[in-house]
Amino acid sequence: MRKKYKLAAVGGTFDKFHKGHQTLLKKAFKVAETVAIGVTSDKFAAQKDPIEPCKKRIENLKKYLKKQGYKNFYIEKLEDPYGPTIDEEKFEAIIVSEETQPRAEQINKIRKEKKLPPLDIITISMVKAEDGRPISSTRIRRGEIDKKGKILKVI
Repeated sequence: MRKKYKLAAVGGTFDKFHKGHQTLLKKAFKVAETVAIGVTSDKFAAQKDPIEPCKKRIENLKKYLKKQGYKNFYIEKLEDPYGPTIDEEKFEAIIVSEETQPRAEQINKIRKEKKLPPLDIITISMVKAEDGRPISSTRIRRGEIDKKGKILKVI
């Protein structure tokens, strides 16, 4: 089956690699021949709670991609919220969660200012934990849920 896009982008911190991350990546590989995966650098991610080092986050990502048999991808470190999506014309789409959709709209605004074609924005729903709240790295770090969204402690 022919994929809709030659190149799509997906980005994130990918801390405590979880079911939500997997869903985002599955969608990206479903619609694009090649997926550019941006992973926030240690310096850029330092604005968040204490997180796993970038090297470990990339290793976890590669392990998952290999296990799934995905081959057409490349991983780049992100030093800012946009990465190469605001400069490179070759991107056709960006896959985001509801939480990060505003960032994709911002990227398109910048692309328009630079006279680049807008990206198709593909938004996936947040993957829910057993309690109906979104799975997030923050909740996993707090010990509320596991990486599959199973409740570990009631808040």
